[in-house]
Amino acid sequence: MTIRTMDNSADITATPVSNIMVVDDDVTFCRVLSNAFSRRGFEVCTVHDSADIIAVAELYMPDAVVLDLRMPGVSGLEMISPLRNINPDIRILVLTGYASIATAIEAIKLGAVYYLTKPADADEIIARLYEKDGNPAAPVKNELLSARRVEWEHISKVLMECNGNISAAARRLGMHRRSLQRKMNKHPVRH
Repeated sequence: MTIRTMDNSADITATPVSNIMVVDDDVTFCRVLSNAFSRRGFEVCTVHDSADIIAVAELYMPDAVVLDLRMPGVSGLEMISPLRNINPDIRILVLTGYASIATAIEAIKLGAVYYLTKPADADEIIARLYEKDGNPAAPVKNELLSARRVEWEHISKVLMECNGNISAAARRLGMHRRSLQRKMNKHPVRH
């Protein structure tokens, strides 16, 4: 099956995806994204409560899942393996407003096919869901990361290794817990 995005920029051949499950606690975002997918001919179901993800996936049997990384009660990363147990061929795209290299690597290791930061439009998400093994023609950035970005990535990695426990991460980083909380409450820095 060949898909062409609205701007005709992508021509990707891969496993067909006909039904998509959108998982995000932001009801408005889910509605906008599901409407966009529906207009493009996909069957869509949405899940707003992390407790319902597996039950809905078993009932609906989606070909693809657009999965928010941060939801109340559960990390999107924790849902990748159970979703792949339901359907080993499922295509999972992790979508987040809190991107870090550590979580992107972890998501891919767990079986997600792609990791995007919000805001992402429907055409970009569809293109990524249809990509088979990434885009080898994509340019590689040779930019150096800023010191603030490197610090942010290191803190994110340590925090993930500590399963989100701020106190344990602060001890490992050799800083006061409140200092770490202040750093984490700031928005992630860009290059």
